[in-house]
Amino acid sequence: QVQLVESGGGLVQAGASLRLSCAASGRTFSLYAMGWYRQAPGKEREHVASTRLREGTIYYADSVKGRFTLSRDNAKNMYLQMNSLKPEDTAIYYCAAASGGGGAFGYDYWGQGTQVTVAS
Repeated sequence: QVQLVESGGGLVQAGASLRLSCAASGRTFSLYAMGWYRQAPGKEREHVASTRLREGTIYYADSVKGRFTLSRDNAKNMYLQMNSLKPEDTAIYYCAAASGGGGAFGYDYWGQGTQVTVAS
């Protein structure tokens, strides 16, 4: 089992920055991918950014390219630096991790989510 805990959400004004953190614990050696997803009220959960752990490749949704940056540390913790935030970035942000067990978007582990609200 893998446990994921997100932190760093909050209420900010448009144009501000936030840094989300995802602390991973448990059988993290089994993971091959991690990612950030978000879900706004009344909308489907969507991909924000993700990374293949061995290759180090990182993928971003078009809506966040150039503004958000995904990073990791050696302990398999993951971060999302969000700059130039827009009201449309308002959502619950989820950390996800994949070890091959399947699940939504191919991720078998999900955090509880952290709320990001961007005021105009």
